[in-house]
Amino acid sequence: MTKYRTLYLLIILLFVAGGLFFWSALVPTGKLPEAGMAGSNGNEAMTALDRPDICEETVFEGARASLCIIDPAANATRLVYRDRTGVPHGSVKRAVTALATFGQTPVLAMNAGMYHSDMTPVGLYVEDGKEISPLNTDDDFGNFFLKPNGVFFIRPDGTAGVMETMAYAGAEIAPAFATQSGPMLVINGEIHPRFLPDGTTRYIRNGVGVRTDGKLVLAITRDPVSLGSFARLFKDVAMCPNALFFDGGVSSMAWGAHMEIDAGEPAGPVVVVMLRD
Repeated sequence: MTKYRTLYLLIILLFVAGGLFFWSALVPTGKLPEAGMAGSNGNEAMTALDRPDICEETVFEGARASLCIIDPAANATRLVYRDRTGVPHGSVKRAVTALATFGQTPVLAMNAGMYHSDMTPVGLYVEDGKEISPLNTDDDFGNFFLKPNGVFFIRPDGTAGVMETMAYAGAEIAPAFATQSGPMLVINGEIHPRFLPDGTTRYIRNGVGVRTDGKLVLAITRDPVSLGSFARLFKDVAMCPNALFFDGGVSSMAWGAHMEIDAGEPAGPVVVVMLRD
């Protein structure tokens, strides 16, 4: 019986050792992935091997974010919405893929405005000087209608601006590109008056601002943040006196052909940044 007990004990020990090995393989180490391994939702590593020179990483109020500073003299910024057959791209990834087909892979691309269920823009949308959707001054529910909302526009000379909707309506601007969204994040140096300092609703968010030196800033967070915190990022870090919210929860960004942050959700208008010739 002794040899059987020994055999049984050996089998039990082998079973326990195997279980411990299997369990250790399942338990996470708590470490972030190495650089270059940033994943689809923005919550992994803060850097990637193909990060554009115009983009930098920061941590603000405990949340990671990417800030991309675009000089109109070095980069051309435009908006795209539909392919050459008139069908909406429907995502940042498809927009980038379509541009690459014609040898126009952007340096950077991200979603740039809200859309209806049929993918049409909720507010103003202008592409190549043609108005596809008119300015929307209606009152309704949702972030777009959290007044004041605003317009991001690019002039024919490549310079850009962000302006509150009613101010834009009275400015008689004839943009080459424009997209309306809401709410404004920063208005003439002040945080949107209806924002709580740090509300409980948090998403990965993206938006655009323009600095006093004429450079525009495209920002996206890698961790969920409140609108108040996101607005302070533009005001206090990006130094933008005017900034506009693009969206939250669907926010996505491509670096070249690489989807650095991909929410896996549809996108209407897309802003792309190209190198100037």
